[in-house]
Amino acid sequence: MIDPHRARKKTRTTSLDIAHRAGVSQATVSRVLAGSPLVNAETRRRVEEAVRELNYKVDRHASSLRTQRAGTLALLLFEDPTQDDSHINPFFLSMLGSITRACARCGHDLLVSFQQLSDDWHADYEDSMKADGLILLGYGDYLAYESKLEKLVAKGTHFVRWGQVQQGQPGLSIGCDNAAGGALAGRHLLERGRRRIAFLGDASSRFPEFFERYRGCDTALREAGLAMLPDLQVDADSTEQAGYEAAHLLVTRGLPFDAVFAASDLIAVGALRALKDAGLRVPEDVAVVGFDGTPMAAFANPPLSTVVQDTSRAGELLVDTLLRRVRDFPAESLMLAPTLEVRASSGG
Repeated sequence: MIDPHRARKKTRTTSLDIAHRAGVSQATVSRVLAGSPLVNAETRRRVEEAVRELNYKVDRHASSLRTQRAGTLALLLFEDPTQDDSHINPFFLSMLGSITRACARCGHDLLVSFQQLSDDWHADYEDSMKADGLILLGYGDYLAYESKLEKLVAKGTHFVRWGQVQQGQPGLSIGCDNAAGGALAGRHLLERGRRRIAFLGDASSRFPEFFERYRGCDTALREAGLAMLPDLQVDADSTEQAGYEAAHLLVTRGLPFDAVFAASDLIAVGALRALKDAGLRVPEDVAVVGFDGTPMAAFANPPLSTVVQDTSRAGELLVDTLLRRVRDFPAESLMLAPTLEVRASSGG
């Protein structure tokens, strides 16, 4: 009589079966399953195809015992001021989806936690939450939390953050080339015949992403013999209400301007409403360009021109860079090139 338990054991797929199907060594299979960057793309494709065909499942518990790793990454999403109860900047929602998919492809679970920048999220998080490393998403005052990043580095915590890539920064960042994005906006507005461009958003080292967007636009204007004017800059957090208030203040200053470059789409959407309330036509009187490439930009009134950040690629790179750090592989900060989506708000 056949023992059903033994029969099941005989039919269970192993990494050796995967190796035979893919025509590689068992060690190569192990490297692919561990996400090693040392395997070339074609070999990885063959192994992954064999895994799917044989319906192979990794024993996560046994793997974690061998590597002393949890097989889990923690995503710390910092609360932002919003109009609703979500406290999530809409820009990060699509990136969250990309991060989740990237973790699934690498065989890792993702633990999502909401944090306030003022909390002690930097203390013992990797140990207490049973996570191999941290992904940090959110903006806020960089100077206020820079010291916490330095403490993560001092503790040897594996982490990567989405944000401006700066020389001498603590840890690694994946970010947008904000200066290049600002230059795209500036050159586009110049091509539309605009010469007095206002900027809505904090233009200081406290908010390096916004500051680089301002500087990029200024660079484009200086190439044309012009410059951003300090009196046409108004501080604003990344919310619609802040955008409305900043645009309202800009109008009440009584200084002429023919374009608004907003540091985020949320600010730009608020500014559109304020300009309309002030009797200004967009884009006839004032052209408007935002930054981020959020889905809401296409549904603004009028549809918003915006500098687009590649959130899909960003999520993949955040996961890949963090796993490289966890596995002690070489890793570096990277900047992604933005693109410009031209719509009706700037005369597109």
